[in-house]
Amino acid sequence: MVITNNMGKAAMEKVIFLAEDDADDRMLFAEALQEVNTSSRLTTAKDGVQLMKILEETVPPPPHVIFLDLNMPRKNGMECLAEIRGDQKLKNIPVVVFSTSSQPEIIDKVYHQGANYYICKPSTFSMLKQAIAYVLAIRWHATLSQTPKDDFYLFKLNQDAGY
Repeated sequence: MVITNNMGKAAMEKVIFLAEDDADDRMLFAEALQEVNTSSRLTTAKDGVQLMKILEETVPPPPHVIFLDLNMPRKNGMECLAEIRGDQKLKNIPVVVFSTSSQPEIIDKVYHQGANYYICKPSTFSMLKQAIAYVLAIRWHATLSQTPKDDFYLFKLNQDAGY
């Protein structure tokens, strides 16, 4: 599904991909993105197979960033991340893992697989908007290819602090 809000100039448009199997989470993400960046185009995939098909068929330019859930049917986020990083055409697309898991071994694994950031799904709509805004503000072309490990895990405190 593609959701477009073309209130801004095309050159300023952010092309965002979201791979998420939960329909409610996709809807909340779309609403938060619209509030954060009105000149954005969101393409969603309900599983990893659909994401990889969409990426194969995407005409340049590629998305500015992919938000990737780990626990999806048919092909999980780990498998997608490995394919993305192994594909010459896709390997430079920033990938932000967006998952409910906060297990250190999973976070370490996706870090070593080449994800750019890891975000535990925020517990409030406000925190979701903050997380999206943070990621969209990153100047990806000016950043290192691999985020330093200390900066990799974003918004980890929101779950513990009860925000």
